[in-house]
Amino acid sequence: MWLKKLKAFFKKPKPKTKLITQKCIQLSPKLEKTVLNPIMEPNNNEWESWQTFNPATIYLNKKVHFLYRAIGEQGLSVFGYASSKNGIHINERLKSPAFAIKQDFLKTLKTNYCLNYHSGGSFAGCEDPRLVCIDNTVYLIFTTFSNWSQLRITLTSIPKKDFLNKNWDKWKKPVFISAPNEIHKNWVLFPEKINGKFAILHSISPNIQIEYFDSLDELDGKTFIKSSYARTPLQNGWEAYLRGVGPSPIKTSKGWLVLYHAEDKNDSSKYKLGAMILDFKDPTKILYKAKEPVLEPNRPYENNGFKSGIVYSCGAVVIDKTLFVYYGGADTVVCVATQNLEEFIKALTQKLIKKSLVKKRK
Repeated sequence: MWLKKLKAFFKKPKPKTKLITQKCIQLSPKLEKTVLNPIMEPNNNEWESWQTFNPATIYLNKKVHFLYRAIGEQGLSVFGYASSKNGIHINERLKSPAFAIKQDFLKTLKTNYCLNYHSGGSFAGCEDPRLVCIDNTVYLIFTTFSNWSQLRITLTSIPKKDFLNKNWDKWKKPVFISAPNEIHKNWVLFPEKINGKFAILHSISPNIQIEYFDSLDELDGKTFIKSSYARTPLQNGWEAYLRGVGPSPIKTSKGWLVLYHAEDKNDSSKYKLGAMILDFKDPTKILYKAKEPVLEPNRPYENNGFKSGIVYSCGAVVIDKTLFVYYGGADTVVCVATQNLEEFIKALTQKLIKKSLVKKRK
């Protein structure tokens, strides 16, 4: 009798499983902050005793070279130099600036009206540098400002050998590349030519804008890049306000990796870092975009300083397949966050399929 009951039990129809939903979920790449942050802080040198932040970086001769913004007792903003062999520990740091704007050049800043521009605790100088090396020349794009009311995007360069030998007197005379009487920031030069031309990315809001040049000598101080920027809220969420690009783009297996700064419309006091991938041949096309910030200010050194709630990146390099992203914390110190580059790109470009199953019995 028990055997018949057992056979009857196994002959009963089994519950059918039916797929009722199938949803694609965008993965969210994240950068990991080193426990050694901050990796650079103000020191006793008069010109950098208040703030050291927002470094540009370039990887040459197996070293990370930093040009970082520094402010000291005179209130001027200049660029200091440091280097690191492993990307985190500072092995060298010069006692005098590597680059500073001369007074006669500052006097060429003219405006027809007050732009009401305040910059990170200083009243004049240079800020927010970006570095790339193309054809044995190191190019530097930065912002020149004076008296809290005038600012221009500026370009200079130096031969690679002189940069490595710290022959700072070899910097080419700077030229303004943005138009007068306009506010622009966060312009970057691609680290290699695109379709045979130099490419400067000068806006990501309301759309991506890139200007191409056969030679950067075309920017002679009389020819300017016409750019537009809209700070009005583009959407809700963490990137309602797109501030601009962070480091110069990084070439990856999927396209150009661009990190950028954004603010939440409901919390505009904080800067966060986003990520997108642009097309190789036409970088105005966004192929992928992270749904969430890849870096945000949640550590004491990012909230205790001249300006609370700030992570601001101007430099990134790749060392042995690891992405190093350098940023200023609270407009006061230099920090770094890292991630395996391929894992970061994989999370940014791939989507997971989440399946929901429901069991139904006959």
